[in-house]
Amino acid sequence: MQLDILKALNGARQSREAAVMVTNLQDGSERLVREGEVVDGALADEIDDRLRSGKSGTVEIGGNRVFLNVHLPPPRIVIIGAVHISQALCPIASLAGFDVTVIDPRTAFATPERFEGVELIADWPEDVLKERPLDRYTALAAVTHDPKIDDYALVSALRTGCFYVGALGSRKTHGKRVERLLSEGLSVEQIGQISAPIGLDIGASSPPEIAVSVLADIIGSFRRRGVVLSEAAA
Repeated sequence: MQLDILKALNGARQSREAAVMVTNLQDGSERLVREGEVVDGALADEIDDRLRSGKSGTVEIGGNRVFLNVHLPPPRIVIIGAVHISQALCPIASLAGFDVTVIDPRTAFATPERFEGVELIADWPEDVLKERPLDRYTALAAVTHDPKIDDYALVSALRTGCFYVGALGSRKTHGKRVERLLSEGLSVEQIGQISAPIGLDIGASSPPEIAVSVLADIIGSFRRRGVVLSEAAA
């Protein structure tokens, strides 16, 4: 691998950007395509599929065999609220391959005893997320039921383009949430991206069942997420 390409790949990793190493197997030429970069039509389609699936592989483009090596940031879930649903969600999300962080300023809830082995931050989301911003490979689940804690994280997630944004609460609760988020300057389209009530509608009632519905919703959103890749002009 050429040094300049290696530096670019390491830069993408550090900034949690997706990238695909494109290697022409016939002449050995290499190219790094970062998500959002303009490429030609046939290659754009193949890279789009690979970014969506996360799977590397060999394809034929224009009579050339090309190996596409996919580098995706580790998908993560940021949970706002150290509640019972969070306790159930953390272990199953980890088993599914997600990095998990729980944020809650309420120290009575955010205790190591309740979240053993989980990255737990007992601080306000606005303070944490300014230092550790969200990104397109992050899912946000807001489950405190407290606007003072949830709303900043929801606004940040929607403006960042997190692949999943979910919030706990009834339709009535969400109606009030919509009013607050509109007052923060978010559009109706942005707010419409929130999964609320959070999770898939499977009739879940207990915290573990809700956690399963949330994780299923997150996985589905991750596999269906929009990939930012532009085609070159003809």
